[in-house]
Amino acid sequence: MLVQQYYQSERFVPDKEMDACGLFGVMHTGGVRFGGQMAIDAIKNMKVRGSGLGGGFAIYGLYPKYKDYYALHIIYQDKNMAAKKTVEAFLKKNFYVVFDEEIPTNPDIRLFAPPLAWRYFVSPQKSSAEENVPDDEYVISKVMHLNSHIDDAYVFSSGKDVGVFKGVGFPEEIADYFMLDELYEGYIWTVHSRFPTNTPGWWGGAHPLSILDWTVVHNGEISSYGANRRFLEMHNYYCTLHTDTEVLAYAVDLLMRRQGLPIEVVAKIFAPPMWEVIRHMDDSDKELYTALRMTYAPLLMNGPFTVIVAHHKEMIGLTDRIRLRPITAGAKGDLVFLSSEEAAIRAVCPDLELAWTPPGGEPVVVRLHTRDHLQSLNKSI
Repeated sequence: MLVQQYYQSERFVPDKEMDACGLFGVMHTGGVRFGGQMAIDAIKNMKVRGSGLGGGFAIYGLYPKYKDYYALHIIYQDKNMAAKKTVEAFLKKNFYVVFDEEIPTNPDIRLFAPPLAWRYFVSPQKSSAEENVPDDEYVISKVMHLNSHIDDAYVFSSGKDVGVFKGVGFPEEIADYFMLDELYEGYIWTVHSRFPTNTPGWWGGAHPLSILDWTVVHNGEISSYGANRRFLEMHNYYCTLHTDTEVLAYAVDLLMRRQGLPIEVVAKIFAPPMWEVIRHMDDSDKELYTALRMTYAPLLMNGPFTVIVAHHKEMIGLTDRIRLRPITAGAKGDLVFLSSEEAAIRAVCPDLELAWTPPGGEPVVVRLHTRDHLQSLNKSI
């Protein structure tokens, strides 16, 4: 806490230009689970990118015992027990709850206004009218209801065998508070250090933002948030967490899961070529990119951004088309890294075999057992 107070005091003057938030992700492409110390140490290396007003982690593969159930991480602001009672009545009506418990925390770690954090492992309990609704769509509808209609209750994550742990503080404080390195292992870890500029620093607005098993950590500012939000509302996604990053999580779910588009196409929806560039393409490319820009104009992510998107078996890095926010990729053996800074990768893996800077608007896609593809990609760059 003394470090946090210092960084928030008038005595602290940063000695370098900062591009706001810090991002880091690491994936074992063989699916081997490992602890969180690597992710924690990497984000600590970029401490000046955060302000202590938000930090968080997403972990994949952490619940092998309950891997077939949706893991709902829910916080209750101000430890509102009336909200908890309402939520649990709703869950009992709409889900089979196979196990629930308070998420373990370290009482010796002092954070600002920590809520009550609880987890529920559930499967859908559908009415006869909902029998034909796919399970994922059913869960999303219930998550949207919880976030929109029950005061002081917010769903942090809702996917199978994935969990989001976040709050107000530096990321290493969040890790200590939830005892992440002591209690959990996963084959993908993503982490975010927040430097909020135009949205509040609060527990729900910290990153990662998540829906089902999709998680997003983001550096930048989505100035098209209003248009993006209105478009997503037409598809029954409702933004309630007071941060522009929320639209990215829902847009990824809409485009990649619901509509089945590959990330290579989604990247060109979020960060499309300029019209002047499209005008000089050959006819087939011109037709494709014109159709994408016209069909998905409300999902163009305007403004500077870098994101790390993850879901089971895949981790993706993407920047805006002119790369106004940084990202670096690296690899050694079966470990692949994405980070705001190469120094953070080398801090935890000093003998990297590969390191490169992806071009703006072009995704870096890491999948299970894709080592050969990454070597080819690095050589082509």
